[in-house]
Amino acid sequence: MSLQQIDAGMLAKMFLAGAKNLENKKEWINELNVFPVPDGDTGTNMTMTIMSAAREVSGLGEAIDMQGLCKAISGGSLRGARGNSGVILSQLFRGFTRRIKEEELLTIPVLAEAFDKAVETAYKAVMKPKEGTILTVARGAAEKAAELVDDGCTDMEAFLSTVIRHAEYVLSQTPEMLPVLKQAGVVDSGGQGLIAVLSGAFDAFLGKETDLSIKPAGQGASAGGNAKESQMQAESQMEIKFGYCTEFIIMLNKTFNIKTEMDFKAYLESIGDSIVCVADDDIVKVHVHTNDPGLAIQKALKYGALSNMKIDNMRLEHQEKLFKEAESSRKETQAAESRADTPPKDYGFIAVSVGDGINEIFKSLGVDYIIEGGQTMNPSTADILDAVDKVNAKTIFILPNNKNIILAANQAAELSAEKDLLVIPTKTIPQGITAIINFVPELSVDENEANMLNEIGNVCTGQVTYAVRDTVIDDKEIKKGDFMGIGDSGILAVGNDMTAVADDTISKMMKAESELISIYYGSDVTEENAESFRSQVADRYPDCDIELQYGGQPIYYYVMSVE
Repeated sequence: MSLQQIDAGMLAKMFLAGAKNLENKKEWINELNVFPVPDGDTGTNMTMTIMSAAREVSGLGEAIDMQGLCKAISGGSLRGARGNSGVILSQLFRGFTRRIKEEELLTIPVLAEAFDKAVETAYKAVMKPKEGTILTVARGAAEKAAELVDDGCTDMEAFLSTVIRHAEYVLSQTPEMLPVLKQAGVVDSGGQGLIAVLSGAFDAFLGKETDLSIKPAGQGASAGGNAKESQMQAESQMEIKFGYCTEFIIMLNKTFNIKTEMDFKAYLESIGDSIVCVADDDIVKVHVHTNDPGLAIQKALKYGALSNMKIDNMRLEHQEKLFKEAESSRKETQAAESRADTPPKDYGFIAVSVGDGINEIFKSLGVDYIIEGGQTMNPSTADILDAVDKVNAKTIFILPNNKNIILAANQAAELSAEKDLLVIPTKTIPQGITAIINFVPELSVDENEANMLNEIGNVCTGQVTYAVRDTVIDDKEIKKGDFMGIGDSGILAVGNDMTAVADDTISKMMKAESELISIYYGSDVTEENAESFRSQVADRYPDCDIELQYGGQPIYYYVMSVE
């Protein structure tokens, strides 16, 4: 006979099973991201969010009561929340646990009310809720739960099964609500993540065998404590399968047709990964991670001469990175000790940034603390709160510099008890730079906020990266390996020539009143090529000031802004 009520012990098992199921499917969920960029991270963000709570739940032991369980789920997920999808998931848990924390046993009506409270809380956390997302899937589940209660449903197994089936149906309809999903041929990735959690929890309810063991914080992202130290510990254990990042250009002297290209890519896949092979008339751009660069070079020489060769030892770079981070952590500890004896200043700044060049730009402009992260790693709410502790100021301005970090920053501001946090919703690095440039110490907090908000609204941003899969977005056909120029609201340019795509991206951002073009070149662009691109832009727009700076950002060859 199946259970008709759920106690704290069963709910804990269901939660852990849901977390594990999401973790097992995170890479698949990552691949559902609409934009085919190499940093799709919805599955990763949701997994790190729920695992932060799962570690707290697994630490409760055998004697679990509903209040303690709810505190672990809500608190752990709120502090560990990363990215928009992770923050929304944490808010769903927050609302759900608020309704059930006083209950000893969960009945069908109580669960229906908890689903409704979860949706209400999550919708309030998002300034402009968009349909066709995780919120829509959650609301569909809540509406079906309420409908079943009205119909007099008394069988818990049937109730849960029907709610999840309906949530899956709503998920399948998300492409009809968001045209961009339909065009890309995917369902909403956040909604799929929620389904993974619900399905895993239902399997535990049914008694299916599930591994509920949760890795300790030292082996994953930390829920509380120092998230950066936890990340460093995890990285130190990370195995780099292919040690050499190898890049070169083949100047063709033989036919290189589609079949030849496919054969060459197949060979590269047999000796490595992270492969980009883009053919254009008489040249081929090649990128591969491999343990034997010589094999890739020997194969390439069969098609022509090589130029622009670059081989980096990623294992050595990784060790150097860990050493620098450890040294930085030591210096931060010393700085914290000295801050204790220093009176707080009126204003402080925290910026999320990636790339040593961009980090230095922010520091030179007065940013007190840099949170390493951005497109490839969204910092958690706990990471932001940890940074707040390191800035000795009464009011701290936070520059997320990424639209997927704003919700986590807002959540940190809500949770901060001792300091006033003000989130300036910068969606890009150029917006963050513009915001702090326009800060005036003599003005009040409100005046500065209004001024910065006004100025970032004048910044148009474009970013050039490469596609990791074939797709169609904004009526643009994109092939794996193509270069893409991504603007503030979609794809601006696509092609197999990086400089041409970057140039086209700028042209799409230009307005009659534009006066300044800023270009930040990434770690995979040489200074010589960047200077050449700058000259090309200057010739095309002689009435504009052109600024070129080294950003050092990974994945994105160029980050550009027009003001």
